[in-house]
Amino acid sequence: MKGTASLVVTDADTALAMGSGSVVVLATPRVVALVEQATCAALAGQLPEGSTTVGMRVQLDHLQPTAVGGQVEAEAVLEKIEGRRLTFTVSASDTKGLVAAGKVTRVLVEVDRFMDKTQ
Repeated sequence: MKGTASLVVTDADTALAMGSGSVVVLATPRVVALVEQATCAALAGQLPEGSTTVGMRVQLDHLQPTAVGGQVEAEAVLEKIEGRRLTFTVSASDTKGLVAAGKVTRVLVEVDRFMDKTQ
């Protein structure tokens, strides 16, 4: 299974705006959110009724900056299923090439049971 997500970088997506740095380029936390969005897209329509996945582990190298106005495309490929754990290989690229690469692990949960843990 494979999913994608895209983003045109705005001022709100920058390290300066997100408080993760002092430069006006795509923030690492925003890259993480984008690749996680791609993992969710890969699973769309594939999960049992009443189930979802939640993020468990993110291992990501943010390799190159992307300026405001730049288009970033993220891709997630499901590589491994171990019980309830789903591991994806993820990447993000812009017009200049690879921006970020790594792995994201998500866990399959029953929504009601999971939300009960917040009480």
